[in-house]
Amino acid sequence: MQSKYVIGVDYGTDSVRALVVNTQTGETVGTNVFEYPRWKKGLYCEPAISQFRQHPLDYLEGLEQSIQGALAGVSEEVRQNIKGISVDTTGSTPVAVDEDGTPLALLPDFAENPNGMFILWKDHTGNAEAEEINQLAHHWGVDYTKYVGGIYSSEWYWAKILRTIRVDSQVRTHAFSWVEHCDWISAVLTGNTNPLTLKRSRCAAGHKAMWNEEFHGLPSEEFLTKLDPNLAGLRQRLFKDTYTSDEAMGTISLEWSQKLGIPSDVVIGVGAFDAHMGAVGAEIEPYTFVRVMGTSTCDMLIAPNHEIGHLLIRGICGQVDGSIIPGMLGMEAGQSAFGDLYAWFQQVIVGPVREILGEDAAKELSQKLIPYLSEQAAKLPVTGNDPVALDWINGRRTPDANHTLKATISGMNLSTDAVKIFKALVEATAFGSRAIVERFFQEGVSIKKVIGIGGVAKKSPFVMQTLADVLNMPIKAASADQACALGAAMCASVAAGIHPVMKAAQEAMGSGFDAEYHPNVDKVAVYQTLYQKYVALGEFIATT
Repeated sequence: MQSKYVIGVDYGTDSVRALVVNTQTGETVGTNVFEYPRWKKGLYCEPAISQFRQHPLDYLEGLEQSIQGALAGVSEEVRQNIKGISVDTTGSTPVAVDEDGTPLALLPDFAENPNGMFILWKDHTGNAEAEEINQLAHHWGVDYTKYVGGIYSSEWYWAKILRTIRVDSQVRTHAFSWVEHCDWISAVLTGNTNPLTLKRSRCAAGHKAMWNEEFHGLPSEEFLTKLDPNLAGLRQRLFKDTYTSDEAMGTISLEWSQKLGIPSDVVIGVGAFDAHMGAVGAEIEPYTFVRVMGTSTCDMLIAPNHEIGHLLIRGICGQVDGSIIPGMLGMEAGQSAFGDLYAWFQQVIVGPVREILGEDAAKELSQKLIPYLSEQAAKLPVTGNDPVALDWINGRRTPDANHTLKATISGMNLSTDAVKIFKALVEATAFGSRAIVERFFQEGVSIKKVIGIGGVAKKSPFVMQTLADVLNMPIKAASADQACALGAAMCASVAAGIHPVMKAAQEAMGSGFDAEYHPNVDKVAVYQTLYQKYVALGEFIATT
C-alpha cells in the first residue's frame, strides 16, 4: 500500500516550522524552520508598554518557505502523496481585516501601522479593556466569562479589538472584521479568506472570544454595544458557528498548490492554537496534564463531558467542548512567562557584555550562560531559607488572570549570586505551575499524569527535575522535537480522512517519550515550605 503524508505547520512566537509526516508510521521525512525577519529585528514592538505585533508578511513568507524547505529533500513520490495540511498558531493573535479578509497591514495605507498587524498573544496593551469586560460581564444577565474561568484576559480577542478601535480611528473605520491567526493562515491556503464564510476554530473562539453554544455564539449585540458603541454591528460581521480540528477548512487553492508543488486535492484542516495541537501530538489522554513549555506555558487537560462538564472551573483560560479532542471537554491554563523569565535574566547579564565587549562576546555568552547556570544551580542544596521569586514578569495568566502583576525576588543577601538567583527563578516557574495544578484539584478536576513538551522540556533537565520535585509528581518528556507541528499533522490526517478519529492518528503517528523525571523525596518537603513562602509573597505583592 502506498504511504500517505501530511504536513503540520506550527507558528510559534519567534518562528514557524513545517513537518512532513508519514501517516502510517509517524516518521518525519522533512522539516524546516523559518524565523520571522521583522519580528527578529524587534519591529512594531514596544516591550515597555507590552505592545507586541507581528506583520502578516512574516507569516506569509514563513508559510511558503517553511513548507518548501520541509519538502526540499523528499522524493517526488512523497510530494505527490501529500494529502492534508493543518496549521496551529499562537493565540489569541487576532488581526483587523477588510471585506476580502485581507489584514490591513497588507494594504499600502497600513503597511507600517502596528494596529493593522496581528496583535500577538503576549500583547497586554488592553489591560484596562479586559477589566471593563470583566466588570460588565459580572453585572450582566448572562456572565459571558463563566466558561473562561470567570476572568477575561488582556491576552484575548475582545480586549485587543476594543483597545485597538479606541486608539486608532483609521483601523476602526477600515476594519470590516477580525480574524485569529490560526483561522486566517488556514484560510489563505484554501484561497477563501472571506471573514463571513471561512470556518472559525472552536478552540480559538471558545477559549478567547467567549463563544459558547449556550450563548448561541458570541456575546450578544446588546452586551457588546453596552461595552462600547464602537462595537455596534461587528458581531454580525464575525461568526456564529465554529469547527473542531478534525474537520476540513477546504481544499488547497491552485495558487498554493503550484507554489508548494503539491497536489491540487490536498485537504486543509481547521486550525487551532499551538498548545492544543501540541497536546494532541503529546498523545493526551483524559486527565493527563500536558505542559507546553516554551517562552510561556500552556497547560492542557481533557476529560469526558459527562464526568466534569457540569463544573465551572475558576481562574483558568477556558473549558470548551472539543477544543483539543472532539467529544472531550478541553481545559486550558498556563503561565505568561516561563522561558521568557529565564531569557530576561540572561539578557540582564548579556546586555552589558554586549555594550562593553562587543557582539561576538555577547553571542558566545548567550550560548553558554543558561546551560552553565542550570548545571551549577543543580548542585546547590535546597533549604527553607533560599531566596524565593515570583514568576509574574509578564503578569499572571492562571490561576486568576491579572496582567498588571509584577515579578519579585525576595530573601537575598550579600551571598546571593547569579546562580542562586537563577535557581530561584526556575523554582518560581515551578511554583507557578503548582498553583495551577492545585487550582484544578480545588475545582474537582483530577490530574493523573504530567507530560512536558516544547523547548524547555527537551533541553533543560534541571528545570524538569525542579518541576517534578515541586509538583511531587513524575513528569514524562515527549520524544517529539516538534510536538505541536506533529499534533497539527495528526489533525491533518483526520481532516483528510486518513484516520477516522484523533485517537487513531495518535496511535499511528505518536513518537512516545524519551525521559521521565521522578521527585527527589528529600527535596519535596523543603519545596513545600518554599512554596508556602511563594504563596505568601504573591499575596503581599498582589495587594500592594
